[in-house]
Amino acid sequence: MNSLKKRSPWAWIPTLYFGEGLPYVAVTVVSVILYKRLGVSNSDITLYTSWLYLPWVIKPLWSPFVDIFKTKRWWIITMQLLIGAGLAGVAFTIPVPFFFQATLAFFCLMAFSSATHDIAADGFYMLSLDASHQALYIGVRNTFYRVATITGQGVLIIFAGLLESSSGLEPLHITVSAAPDCAPSAVQFSGENSIPKEGELAFFTDYQNVKISTQLLDKDSAKALIDKVRLWNIENSFLPAEQTVADKTSTGSPTTVWHDHVSQPLGTWIKRTFGEDRQRIINNQAGNVGVVEVRLSNKPDEGDEVVLNTTMSSGDKSISMVVGDRLTFHAGNWDKPAYLAFQLDPKLDIASTAEYRGTSGNVPFAWSITFFVLAGLFLLFFLYHRMVLPRHELVSRVTVTAKDVFKEFGHTFKTFFKKPQAGAAIFFMLTYRFSEAQLLKLIYPFLLDSKDIGGLGLTTGEVGFVYGTIGTIGLIVGGIIGGIVASRGGLKKWLLPMTLSMLLTCLTFVYLSYFQTENLLLINIAVLIEQFGYGFGFTAYMLYLMYYADGEHKTSHYAICTGFMALGMMVPGMFAGWLEELLGYQHFFVWVMICGIVPVVAALLLKIDPNYGKKSR
Repeated sequence: MNSLKKRSPWAWIPTLYFGEGLPYVAVTVVSVILYKRLGVSNSDITLYTSWLYLPWVIKPLWSPFVDIFKTKRWWIITMQLLIGAGLAGVAFTIPVPFFFQATLAFFCLMAFSSATHDIAADGFYMLSLDASHQALYIGVRNTFYRVATITGQGVLIIFAGLLESSSGLEPLHITVSAAPDCAPSAVQFSGENSIPKEGELAFFTDYQNVKISTQLLDKDSAKALIDKVRLWNIENSFLPAEQTVADKTSTGSPTTVWHDHVSQPLGTWIKRTFGEDRQRIINNQAGNVGVVEVRLSNKPDEGDEVVLNTTMSSGDKSISMVVGDRLTFHAGNWDKPAYLAFQLDPKLDIASTAEYRGTSGNVPFAWSITFFVLAGLFLLFFLYHRMVLPRHELVSRVTVTAKDVFKEFGHTFKTFFKKPQAGAAIFFMLTYRFSEAQLLKLIYPFLLDSKDIGGLGLTTGEVGFVYGTIGTIGLIVGGIIGGIVASRGGLKKWLLPMTLSMLLTCLTFVYLSYFQTENLLLINIAVLIEQFGYGFGFTAYMLYLMYYADGEHKTSHYAICTGFMALGMMVPGMFAGWLEELLGYQHFFVWVMICGIVPVVAALLLKIDPNYGKKSR
């Protein structure tokens, strides 16, 4: 333990949990953007990348092996090397013709390696720190995990975009302005063939400054215009033709026994007894649409494709692109115009602008370099943690038979369910987030929905700032403060206050739903309070998982605890939307408050060592 005392947790906790969050984001988020930029269809992207979540769902099944074989330190550095190899494999196979199958295979390797790394990292954290330091640094680890998430979703995408723009034709810039006093858009499809221009190959448009009126369109007109733009691009090979899945609800499929005898009568009773008496106005209007014509200056070489990828570079997210984010030009269609379609958020009623940038660089090259950089980063993590991570574990058994493995595997799960207060602990794990799980599913819809159906009517850009910026700040600050106070008073002292903070801060949404304020300052304060309470209260939950997992097989037991946590989030979220449609936002948020009683009861049932988590003097 001497090396443990000499080495500050600050030397390894930030990098360890940054390294834990980054591959998760790369697999679950960055992969989707990568495939979109490479022209994979939405149906294939959603189908195949959804399977990449599986290793994190089932990781408790192999967590005992991490306990049985080797040390947690060995697993961490080995998995970081494998993650780096997986990232390098993605980088190498992006330019090949069968890139989709090959990169999916490497993403799968990364997913299993990352899930195993999570098991080992959490186990190492618990083995390396006593209870008080676990409480003290839990906010730090959560913060750096969050930083990794922001890095993956932001910095990596920006970096790849810069490489794209620097490796192709001159970027195309389009400014889209929205204003109440603009004339309604008059969209014309010329369809005229282009005349070759002298000079280097380039994209051009006669409409670099597009003005769209905030005057609303009816939904059918907006849809017809957008469909017309999309159809033109498909017919002229600028967009691939995708098969669409028919809406099952329109086929008149037979109802089930569950629907006829359980969900429908129960839903009718709930709506009649507890639903809001609100006259809902059917809104048949949509945001206005603007269309921009884009052309290529000359014919590319036979067999070559010039791809125009257009994304927002700055401005208001309430002005979004609905058609044309990826257009493919080649020798057969270069002389025809392609079209971009932009649509305003229907709630946008003030002047606003957005800048869009079209790049035509070497997309495979740009993303290959991005993943090579990530691979190099994990090589550095491997080397750094090999030197810095404390050596305080005994090496596990060298000779292990198959019989020993299965016996130990069964023993791990058996001892988990035989721990003192196992029933109360599992009830707590499943219900602590019972109210929060329902709230989280409806926060975004509530902020976006119009006032006539109970929402706040914010624009997309406003929601991005309120929840993506202010909410994130509240969450991080709440988590750090929660870790500090828990290390001073211990888990037992702070369990009930932290549980109540998860409940009481939900009152902010009861307030917002009843008063439906238009004051953005008040809305930001409410979201800040709610997210602070969530971050503060979540500290107690994570600490209790560590408390229950402590002892023999703590790594495996903690992984099982996180499995119950995932189940406790999944099930309430499944019926939250159905319930809100029956109750309305006001009564739904009151219901969420009532559900908060359940985790309070679960917390009161627990018996916790008063000294656990408390900093010793």
